[in-house]
Amino acid sequence: MSRSLVRLSVLDNSQYTAVPGSRFSLDTLSGVTASASIAASQLARAIGDNPLDGADFAGPPADEESLRQTRHAEAAPALAKSLATAAQHLELSATCCQYTASAIIRDLTEHPEHRPGLPELSPAQYAVLERIARGGTHRYAPYHRPVRVTDGDGRAIHAKPFGVLEKERLIRVARTPNYVSQDVVVTAAGQLALDFQKPHRSQAPSPAKVPAPRNTGGRKR
Repeated sequence: MSRSLVRLSVLDNSQYTAVPGSRFSLDTLSGVTASASIAASQLARAIGDNPLDGADFAGPPADEESLRQTRHAEAAPALAKSLATAAQHLELSATCCQYTASAIIRDLTEHPEHRPGLPELSPAQYAVLERIARGGTHRYAPYHRPVRVTDGDGRAIHAKPFGVLEKERLIRVARTPNYVSQDVVVTAAGQLALDFQKPHRSQAPSPAKVPAPRNTGGRKR
């Protein structure tokens, strides 16, 4: 939620607001913030409704196991409802994020005069960006071992072009608690770079023409 608020604020104060159709993208991103907020509140409610198995106040002996089972049985419907609602809104947030990214790329494609400046990629950097865009790229950072990056086919990606793409924010590495295996995805800026900086592939040479027979002026025999 906090990340979507930051992105919404940046877009709302950027030149993107002058692009025709940008209002749709901003409204969709604001929907991400709203849905994420509802999901967070439902998860918080689930935590509040979750019966904790602490000891009760001192008093007459009681069947603690029976009380525990009763409390859990009473809380189960409320927990299920809160978790289901949170899952629905998280799924809606993910869908809205996809729509927002697609709409921004579409708007800037149709109105190149508003397109932000992008770094010029070398053929090697562009090739790595293409591989990452296919999906399945991971960065592995095990403790006390070298960091390595592999694409969806399991092939290694060199650190130098990968570092340039990450520095220019054309790709994003998902942050995880253990930092051992992290997903790598292409950002909206990276998708623009893919769309508008496609290297010109050299055309295959046309097959050599067979020289026409010369007229030697001789007579046929």
